[in-house]
Amino acid sequence: MKKTFGEKLKQLFSKNINEDFYDDLTDMLVEGDVGAKASYQIVEELESICSKEKIKDQNQILQKLKELLLKDVFSCELNPTEGKVNVWMILGVNGVGKTTSVAKMANWYKSKGEDNLVLASSDTFRAAAIEQLAMHGEKVGVRVVSHQHGSDPSAVVFDAAEAVKAKGSGLVLADTAGRLHNKENLVRELQKIDKICASKADEGCYKKIIVIDATTGQNALRQAEVFNEAVGVDAIIMTKYDSTAKGGVAISIGKELHIPIAFVCTGEKYEDIDVFKPEEYIDEFLGL
Repeated sequence: MKKTFGEKLKQLFSKNINEDFYDDLTDMLVEGDVGAKASYQIVEELESICSKEKIKDQNQILQKLKELLLKDVFSCELNPTEGKVNVWMILGVNGVGKTTSVAKMANWYKSKGEDNLVLASSDTFRAAAIEQLAMHGEKVGVRVVSHQHGSDPSAVVFDAAEAVKAKGSGLVLADTAGRLHNKENLVRELQKIDKICASKADEGCYKKIIVIDATTGQNALRQAEVFNEAVGVDAIIMTKYDSTAKGGVAISIGKELHIPIAFVCTGEKYEDIDVFKPEEYIDEFLGL
């Protein structure tokens, strides 16, 4: 079994607290997916605080590290506005669990009483994605709007939003394509869907949410950057959050992009989704 970051940290603290200790801590944070730039900044600040305040005690150092990390981790609550047409575009590369996350969100909001919920199958490039969303919709008991394979993704969002509007208000969750190998095409396609989503949602009721896989570390940060540059990202859903490699990617995304995390997904079941709690995340990461 791979050691968790918290277990490695305990080992590190058995050494003397000197310059080498801080160098090793930087390396560990980099290995823990916090990212090189963020890790250096965090440890430099930690060393400066501990030296100024003459802190040598393990628990106190840990507490200071926790405070520093918490500064860079943000959470947010995603609540559809009642009585309005809400359109949320779900972004992310293929393979991160995007379509499943859409189904989990649908199940979550349905259990919270959202009765007019429509899933838009806007990933029209992958026939499997259309079938997958249709299957999830059936299991969760939520309506799915889809067109045939290869059709215009924007048209699917348009129809889904119209379906919600017909009942006065509700929430559209649009599952989009995530082919990153041709960035220009993807960006163009997303910007087109983005325009339609923005025009169909009531004012202030349009959100762009990216799904990232917590185990992919700095790749996840790069993905968030690409999508954020293309259309701007309002919130993050982190999948595979229960893996032992539960990395510090949330820290580097927070530090570099300031994007909050809304949900974490832990397993395969529809119920395996929860709101993101920053303090809990940092405590688990540090093994506190």
